[in-house]
Amino acid sequence: MKTLKLLGILCLTGFMSLAFNVSFAANGKLTAGTAKVNITPSDQGPVHDSLYARSIILDAGGKRIAFVSLDLGGYTNDNLAEASKQRFNLDEIYFCPSHTHSGASTKKDPEFFEKQITSALDKASKNMFEARISAGYRSFPQLGFNRLIIRDDGHAREPWFADDHYLYINKERIPFGPVDPEVGIIKVEDMNGTPRIFIMNYACHTDAVWGNFALSADWAGVATRMMEEAFGKDANCLFIQGGAGNIAPLFKDPGRNGADDPRQTDYTLIERMGKLLSIEAVKLAQSLRPDPDDAASIKIKTDSLNFTGRFDKTLDYDIYFSTILINDKIAIATFPGEPFVKFQLDWKDDLKPYTMPFFFGYTWNKGAWPIYVPDIRSAALGGFGADMGFPLMQVGSGEAIMNKHLENFYILNGLMRPTEGPSNY
Repeated sequence: MKTLKLLGILCLTGFMSLAFNVSFAANGKLTAGTAKVNITPSDQGPVHDSLYARSIILDAGGKRIAFVSLDLGGYTNDNLAEASKQRFNLDEIYFCPSHTHSGASTKKDPEFFEKQITSALDKASKNMFEARISAGYRSFPQLGFNRLIIRDDGHAREPWFADDHYLYINKERIPFGPVDPEVGIIKVEDMNGTPRIFIMNYACHTDAVWGNFALSADWAGVATRMMEEAFGKDANCLFIQGGAGNIAPLFKDPGRNGADDPRQTDYTLIERMGKLLSIEAVKLAQSLRPDPDDAASIKIKTDSLNFTGRFDKTLDYDIYFSTILINDKIAIATFPGEPFVKFQLDWKDDLKPYTMPFFFGYTWNKGAWPIYVPDIRSAALGGFGADMGFPLMQVGSGEAIMNKHLENFYILNGLMRPTEGPSNY
């Protein structure tokens, strides 16, 4: 009850955000729809908290796109993506799993998840409203740490590899970096100024209760729930993961040894982390104000690049991604798999002089799911996800994707000339 009161007060008192943020809105016909559907299976063991699919459909300037945030470890589905694009007249659809390590298996009953996701899109499409949009960031003390810690030999190792300097899973909560300390919010409100949809964007693995043997949306589920409670019954909050491939939560349960382990999972950790994130997100959302002078538009450039494997040259990865520009002010880079945080930090640094940039990791619309994608430096330093753990794409593939994102952004915003520049100097 105290948490609900606190978050309610934050909504009512109009805190000013301390973060760097800019807000925008559409004065034309931006329309939006949203829905929230339970995707908790009934036959996959105990449930600590429910799993959800949350959808948002945005329509402006002849373009129509959808994002579906999912309390799952991962999700790709070519047939569902194509069917949804046809049924709901979408230019693109993006599946955005939060990467909770306590999510359900979609392979046990794929029809159930397809049905529920389709329901979330159907409900959103039937409840579209004219909308205004705003966006911003807020920086605050980090909740995660870079889990590839450089050791005495110059290479990096994981926090579950202890030595004389570092305790197992960083029990001392040392804030190793680099990390992105900012939470991002995209806020969609109706024409009466009532907040209806939020996209919360933060980069950290969703595994504070790894090894709990019960279904849970982890701290991201807590954060979205508290965000919705703070803004009322009509509000819906999608969580979209950032570049969290090498970022772990500072709040970490070491995990049980098995389903019969009598030690109970410490769920206070996900409540604490989710609450801290939601408090900052509410403050930020409360400070955002739309600008009625902006014209509504959605511009999309979907591209693909092909890569081989880093060690296994027989592997083939066809990677699809989209650069999205909303109202010429909010830029989104989608990236499938588990990209490392450097790509997010560099994207934001490159674009902040021009726009409000968001990095949507773990976001799939077509093609391969590459699992971990390290930056070149991390690939050299090594560690789980950097040079071991799963089949990896060739070194430099992440940089190639982000270079294409940057090029596509400048094409979308009109700065990249299609012909030679002026010669009359």
